[in-house]
Amino acid sequence: MPVAVEDVPETGMHRVLEAPSAARADIARLAGLRDLPRLAAEFDLTRRGAGVRVSGRVHARVAQVCVVSLEPIENEVNETVDLLFLPPAEAASSLAIAPDAEAPEALVDGKVDLGAVATEFLMLGIDPYPRKPGVEFAAPHADEPADHPFAALEALKKRLPGGPS
Repeated sequence: MPVAVEDVPETGMHRVLEAPSAARADIARLAGLRDLPRLAAEFDLTRRGAGVRVSGRVHARVAQVCVVSLEPIENEVNETVDLLFLPPAEAASSLAIAPDAEAPEALVDGKVDLGAVATEFLMLGIDPYPRKPGVEFAAPHADEPADHPFAALEALKKRLPGGPS
């Protein structure tokens, strides 16, 4: 949902987004999720000169696979958004003035794509290694000390001339 900077009144603007099922399916595929049952966002847009500040939250329910048990699980994603969008020239010059400051985003054709912002923050909030609550990884135990990863090298070393006997 692109919003042009000139359409944001001086008093600000509030937008609520709810992703339709087709968009959620595409995003789920892109993010490697089993499913994306819910994706919503609330944004407040305020003018900042030729730019706009976008603040708000992204809320989602993501269906993933537990990395330990491989069972299906669902997790909540709640991400806070606080971005400043400026015209490209201003965004680049602000980096030169304050290189340690939070970098502003560049406006594209004078617009902010709120759908892209919501998708980006969803992606940032997804747990890359989801675990089902209470599931712990237990490394397999070697039955014999000869099964350790360097056992073959140790055996070869013993057979070489000058090696330990």
